[in-house]
Amino acid sequence: MTDMGSIRVTETATRAAPAGLPDIDPLLAGLRESTAARDRRGGHPAAEKASLRELGLLRLTLPRHHGGYEADWRQTFSILRRLAAVDSALAHLLAFHYLQLATVVLYGDAAQRDRLLGVTGADDLWWGNALNLLDPRLHADEAADGALVLDGVKSFCSGAYGSDMLVVSALHRRTGKALLAVAPTGRPGITVHDDWDPIGQRQTDSGSVSFAAVGIPATDVIRAPGVEPTLYQTLRICLGQLILVNLYAGIAAGALAEARDYVRQQGRPWILSDAERVEDDHDVQRRFGEMHLQVEIAARFTERAVELFDAAWTRGNAITPAERGAASLAIMEAKVLAHRASLFVGQEAFEATGARATRAALGLDRFWRNARTHTLHDPVDYKIRAIGRSALLDEVPPPSLYS
Repeated sequence: MTDMGSIRVTETATRAAPAGLPDIDPLLAGLRESTAARDRRGGHPAAEKASLRELGLLRLTLPRHHGGYEADWRQTFSILRRLAAVDSALAHLLAFHYLQLATVVLYGDAAQRDRLLGVTGADDLWWGNALNLLDPRLHADEAADGALVLDGVKSFCSGAYGSDMLVVSALHRRTGKALLAVAPTGRPGITVHDDWDPIGQRQTDSGSVSFAAVGIPATDVIRAPGVEPTLYQTLRICLGQLILVNLYAGIAAGALAEARDYVRQQGRPWILSDAERVEDDHDVQRRFGEMHLQVEIAARFTERAVELFDAAWTRGNAITPAERGAASLAIMEAKVLAHRASLFVGQEAFEATGARATRAALGLDRFWRNARTHTLHDPVDYKIRAIGRSALLDEVPPPSLYS
């Protein structure tokens, strides 16, 4: 059992390690039936998040001694890409859950990791974030007992609404330095606002979070203010970027698959075409060839980036700048290609499917809208410039907020 005020887990709150990875095929089949309607509706996907929890996916990356599957990043991202091809908003939520757990692994000490991962595995907790480092409105003051008190607001808090736990960043008011902490979402003074209303990724629970005199004990601070991250800890930035890469690659693959199914099941050749079946129309075949190339190239570069990141992750504190730089550069390359593929296929799918495929009930536009919303996370131009500097000057990308 958990005490969500002090984040404790009792010694009896354990779970047997599962055998094998979760089978997500039935889940994907069910999601495929509802995703277009849920995208139009927006809001909080409570039932779908419950399905992920019941399947054990919240424990996918946890150690086996905490009841997890101990999946490596290649296995994890393979599942996330398949989920993103069907429902990129739900894949976003699950990926950001894994990102917060990775933050605990990277920044927490041994006792914090054991406690926080243990309670997550025991109670299948959902993690969200209030971590937007570009939003400086949340401040931390020191209390008399050594704790911190948080006041302010954070925006773009993916997964916060409906979560059990949060990873939080704040500016330490006395020093002006950033810190990282964890807190139960239900702690008094924390208010998660249902104010996320974009054109895409509509069910990612990415609204704002307010903090009003929220106490944070010292034991829940995982990065003290002013403490510079180690090279290994900067892999969190790489992981965040790699999550976006896999979401984009999944969106592109999903748009291609749905366009293919529509054309084969409902498509008609244009009146001036010599083909009796739309599948035999040379122009349609050419369009699918172009989309296939974009999806395949993005997938190959994405898989390569995942492999290099997984290798860097397993190095731990022994990681070198060259190893970290190689992973970061591969993620940049994959991100540019997946970014382009998701937007291209999301748009080109309509050229291949035709006017009848614009019916709102089909929701074919969701792929482009989801890609467009998410690809604005950070400008791809800066990735291309860094790739160019590497190609021209043999520079290794240094750690930054986005590399």
